[in-house]
Amino acid sequence: MICGITEFIATEVSAQGAAPAASGGVTRKILSQIDGPTAGYTSILVEATIEAGTAVGRHTHPGVESAYVREGGFELPIEGQPTRMLKAGDAFQIPPNTPHAGGKAGTAKTVVLITYVLEKGKPIASPA
Repeated sequence: MICGITEFIATEVSAQGAAPAASGGVTRKILSQIDGPTAGYTSILVEATIEAGTAVGRHTHPGVESAYVREGGFELPIEGQPTRMLKAGDAFQIPPNTPHAGGKAGTAKTVVLITYVLEKGKPIASPA
């Protein structure tokens, strides 16, 4: 997750719908989206592929981000927490509105499965 790629997650895509457009070094696909877990919220499952050497800029989400690194790895700086080095098989969660990035990019492609639980109508992410 990740330098001129702040748009990776930090696009003004609303929790209402359309998949964010791909940007240099990152592709993503919305695998599923459903209303809930409670009224006024939506849950979105995304598969993000980050090419080797790509870094994701600092951003926030208006809801919880829960993720699992399926392949590869990267450095994850989260404000208020020690920076972690993630590898395949690791999972992480980021609280709502907490600035984070994808620090040092991995040396191989990284695939991350991400679930967002967001208020409907809010962007998936914003630059921080």
